[in-house]
Amino acid sequence: MPAPILPVPILLVTGFLGAGKTTLINHLLTHAAGRRLAAVVNDFGAIDIDAELLGGVADDIVSLKNGCICCSLQGDLLQTLSKILRRTPAPDAIVIETSGISDPAEIVRALLDPVIWREAALDTVLCLADAKHLTDDPALLDDPICRAQIKAADFVALNKTDLADPAAMRERLRSLKPDNAIFDIQHGQFPLDLLFDNALHQPWPAPRAAPRFSTPGFESTTWTSPVALDLGRFQTVIGHMAGRLIRAKGFVQFASHPGQPMLFQYVGERATIGPAPPQTATGEMVRLVLIARLGRLDAERFASRLVACRVHPEQPRTHEVAR
Repeated sequence: MPAPILPVPILLVTGFLGAGKTTLINHLLTHAAGRRLAAVVNDFGAIDIDAELLGGVADDIVSLKNGCICCSLQGDLLQTLSKILRRTPAPDAIVIETSGISDPAEIVRALLDPVIWREAALDTVLCLADAKHLTDDPALLDDPICRAQIKAADFVALNKTDLADPAAMRERLRSLKPDNAIFDIQHGQFPLDLLFDNALHQPWPAPRAAPRFSTPGFESTTWTSPVALDLGRFQTVIGHMAGRLIRAKGFVQFASHPGQPMLFQYVGERATIGPAPPQTATGEMVRLVLIARLGRLDAERFASRLVACRVHPEQPRTHEVAR
């Protein structure tokens, strides 16, 4: 039986001018580890991706010029995505860079459209923040566009921490984002396992062990169930887990929608549930990957709460959960 076709995950990269977006995208494309990546960059300002550096690394580099994809070029972006998705073979992921002077909220809303989501699902919104620039000019964090970019993000990467002490800036960022969503990085090197880990984006052909992480400081576990879950209880459990998890993803079937597999994703503070294609037969109705910072993942406690979400044929569907 062929593997089901999943939506191609989209990484949206935002951040103020000079924060390091291009450096981060270069890093992603040159450390793709065999993944086929397509990149869409917005040449509204001083955007320059070295074609020689990227040659042979990404399947497609598309430059949208003379406007901002968050407003005047939004139609062009959607047309571009459609063309990229028709490539053979399709990319494993698409990276989109927004202009440094734009609010990404509109493009986020566009990418969450159910029709688009079936083919290209918004996976992660990553905001680059320049630690040195914010330290030298603290008022920048009060700029409406800068604040909008941070608020729209699932993860905030505090870049250039080798040039400035990030402690004070992290304290200010906590007023906009939980500490769990803030990462200190240098030279655009964000933990790639949190963006493009194969365990999160590919179906499991058979029961498997927890994925292994190459990035220090993180741990993961998997959880499966041969029976469907109660939707209300599952949503409550995810709410309880939210403070510890960095991200989670997997396939879920709910008793209220028999025979309809769903693709679940939790990243930062955003959770989405949408239709998934029929899955490869494994005997499991639920297969989840859960990721947290090292020492924050209580796998046994998480498992006990998820077990309480199971619905057996003789069991009434209630909204009680294990605590």
